[in-house]
Amino acid sequence: MESLSISDIVKVVDGNLICGDEKQIVTNVQIDSRNVCEGSLFVAIVGEKVDAHKFVDKCFQQGAVCCLVQEKNISKNGALIYVENTLTALQKLSSWYRDNFDCNVIGITGSVGKTTTKEMIYSALSSELNVMKTRGNMNSQIGLPITILDIEKQNDAAIIEMGVSMFNEMDKLVDIAKPKYAVITNIGVSHIENLKTQENILKEKIKITNHFSQDSVLFINGDDHNLRNAYKYTNSKIITFGIDTLCDYNAQNIVYKDNETRFTMVNGDIRQEVVIGVIGKHNVLNALASFAVGNCLGLDNKNIASGLKEYTPPPLRQQIHKLPNNTIIIDDSYNASPDSMRSAVNVLASLGNTSNGGKTIAILADMLELGDIAVSEHIKIGEYVANNKIDCIFTVGELAKNIIKGAVNINPDIINKSFDDNNSVYEYVKSIIKCGDIILVKGSRGMKTDEIVKKIKDNI
Repeated sequence: MESLSISDIVKVVDGNLICGDEKQIVTNVQIDSRNVCEGSLFVAIVGEKVDAHKFVDKCFQQGAVCCLVQEKNISKNGALIYVENTLTALQKLSSWYRDNFDCNVIGITGSVGKTTTKEMIYSALSSELNVMKTRGNMNSQIGLPITILDIEKQNDAAIIEMGVSMFNEMDKLVDIAKPKYAVITNIGVSHIENLKTQENILKEKIKITNHFSQDSVLFINGDDHNLRNAYKYTNSKIITFGIDTLCDYNAQNIVYKDNETRFTMVNGDIRQEVVIGVIGKHNVLNALASFAVGNCLGLDNKNIASGLKEYTPPPLRQQIHKLPNNTIIIDDSYNASPDSMRSAVNVLASLGNTSNGGKTIAILADMLELGDIAVSEHIKIGEYVANNKIDCIFTVGELAKNIIKGAVNINPDIINKSFDDNNSVYEYVKSIIKCGDIILVKGSRGMKTDEIVKKIKDNI
């Protein structure tokens, strides 16, 4: 972040400096008191569970020079800016800050895969450009403003995740980030409990183009049948990438081997050989998106391919661990939706096809936030698992029992068992694991399936 004076911040957020020196300089903005350091502006957000105003005193002790607050009766051990709503003020500050930079902002949205797509595009663009990116998954109404405040003068591009789960959320995010380019990874059923239909999800996501200029470009996954309707909702220039359909950027000769994917990127008459250190069709799509974005920014294909070769997946997102007994764990425990479940099962099946006879084991937990379609979507995942010839399926949680129901519908002989908690499934699985087995672990974040991964890694 570029330094700002307290007086500048007061003006931008229409605040009132209750106390403190308006000439003091802020060098970073924080919403988590644990991250506050020298030079911080701490924004005290009032959340559903925690009111951050109780941390103001602690933040001053840690070196904060100023706190943005919506309560007046509070510690005065440093500069205080009073506003009616701290979240609104934060968003206003970051929108103003964004307007001071001319770097290429690339917005990333979609039902699943935003973080992995962001990370892969970052790897590709970093081969030639100075690039910043969203930290972790700071892509919400609160997180995105903090991300925008990370932009600095030397950045040629900023890759910004933009996550929405409710109607009209994208409007606010776009007003802040103002992306020149945008990627939509897919339209699935994540957050359908709030947005009701996939068409509504598409309409909300497509708002990412609201601040587009004449030179802006929207990149979409041409294999996604819902995204093929994107043309109905925007007049922006669209560039497509895909595998199964004819797109502007296609992949041919895809080969998965030893946790590595090789393919040929095809763009018209141009061909480029590509190697990425992950497997799965969705990762090939992410790589194609990287070429599409990179080319629009003027990058050379060989440099993009070189950058992609350096890509490593973020934690808990299809990370592959090989244990001493030659067992392989696919840790995809960050979160789960029907679309990401299918992608993970594809990876398990692909690794199983290259294994030396070990079992393929899917440990799957509840997928949350699916509303009225929860039961049917779990059944469909079970059918998908069975159709992909997975040997064993073990589930955790009440909803996930329907995964077994779906699997048995297709293959009555599939080895299966349901469990109520993570420790129970671990205790059972450790008794049947043998050399060469391949284990997928996945569930919604609330199911904490990373506990299963840790126990397997630590004890087998």
